[in-house]
Amino acid sequence: MDFLQPFIPWKRLIVGFSITQYLFESYLSLRQYRVLQATKPPKSLEGTVSQEDYDKSQAYGRAKAKFGFFMGFYNQVQNLGFIYFDVLPKVWALTGLLQERYVPSRYAGEISHSLLFFLAFNLIGAVFSTPTSWYYNFVLEEKFGFNKQTPKLFITDLLKYQFLMFTLGSPTLCGFLKIIQKTGTGFFYYLWLFAVVLQIFAITIYPILILPLFNKLSPLDEGDLKAGVEALARRLKFPLNQLYVIDGSKRSAHSNAYFYGLPWKKHIVIYDTLIEGNETEEVVAVLAHELGHWSLSHTTKLLGISQFHLFYVFALFSVFINNRSLYQAFGFYGEMPIVIGFILFSDALTPMDTVVKLFMNILSRKYEFEAGLSLIAMKFRKTGQECLEKKKKTDGRCLDAFAVKLGYSAALARSLIKLQIQNLSTMDADWVYASYHFSHPILPERLGALGWYGEKNKELREQMDASKKKDEATVLKAGDREL
Repeated sequence: MDFLQPFIPWKRLIVGFSITQYLFESYLSLRQYRVLQATKPPKSLEGTVSQEDYDKSQAYGRAKAKFGFFMGFYNQVQNLGFIYFDVLPKVWALTGLLQERYVPSRYAGEISHSLLFFLAFNLIGAVFSTPTSWYYNFVLEEKFGFNKQTPKLFITDLLKYQFLMFTLGSPTLCGFLKIIQKTGTGFFYYLWLFAVVLQIFAITIYPILILPLFNKLSPLDEGDLKAGVEALARRLKFPLNQLYVIDGSKRSAHSNAYFYGLPWKKHIVIYDTLIEGNETEEVVAVLAHELGHWSLSHTTKLLGISQFHLFYVFALFSVFINNRSLYQAFGFYGEMPIVIGFILFSDALTPMDTVVKLFMNILSRKYEFEAGLSLIAMKFRKTGQECLEKKKKTDGRCLDAFAVKLGYSAALARSLIKLQIQNLSTMDADWVYASYHFSHPILPERLGALGWYGEKNKELREQMDASKKKDEATVLKAGDREL
């Protein structure tokens, strides 16, 4: 189906999409950079965040923004260079020559050729990305005390990643191509099912085969934290199977927590830096927020949306796959390789991806506010859900009435503030930039939803001050860890 007519200037369109997106995102970054030049914290954080911590956060934000400006330009030059110098057809032709010379004729064909192209293209990408990744970790992150990697660890991580790309990416690509070749015009149904099976497989093998290549998971020791998390899981009826601590400080002083697993068997992973930098109640409060996403079915809803989007992309690709004019615009005149078609189709899909990203971030921020109801759902599930159904504004009115009764709002607020300071996260944002880029609300918004209003909340401020010295000591310990 060539609605995709020969006269459609596909190369110019795709270049235009790329440049427009680059200019738009650069404009947003400039708006955000002006915010990062502010010298005083937002009024809602006055009395909450010290001037010193705010200055460090702003400096870190500006450093990352400058790096982002460079990376945006660097990636744009790469992209345009690949198009202008016809890198795709040249790499395809080169890998074709390698196949003719080194691959036995009985194994020759589009699939083996595509595998060689995939490996070559991945190697080219690694060559271009490694220097910038090195700078980011060993210069930028090192300057602000976050990088804990050694050069040896960085290189071994890079080699492990390439190994995984080869061992897992190659059979995945083979399956992808074989399904399209064998199932005709309706291949997108089977391709989508294949992707679903792959996701389930990845969830299953990730903690067993992949994660141990990069980090060590250790069972959480007996104590107040384990008892608190297990009690929280019971109250939420969360199917907790194992509680782990991950050695995140091996690479970075940043902290985090997450859960993973199949619907009936979940595992919670807590970064060692999170444990060292927060009180037990605060860590439990952070996990209560995370489990709130599960309790309110956010993870299920997002999974459903992503599956629908994936199905839609595959279905749309079935229209483009035989578009000869698209291939010819990029130098493929004698053949139409499937893997090349998908790359070009992905580039043509750029405008839609931008819109999808915007709406997904809006939805994610909405869910982040609602996840505060995890503090409610443990005991007041029905009332809390009614509050959401009434669609009240996320200004704390839904949360105040219940979260405070459980005593978690103060702990969560303290932990959010500490994590913000420990990670030097951005404390304010331009609203347009945040709408497009941020999947989480900024700190003032989250504290407002928990009833924290800076100097007005004296009780919470006193609790913060009481634990400040201890927190500073544990953060330093995490930050100065030696390998």
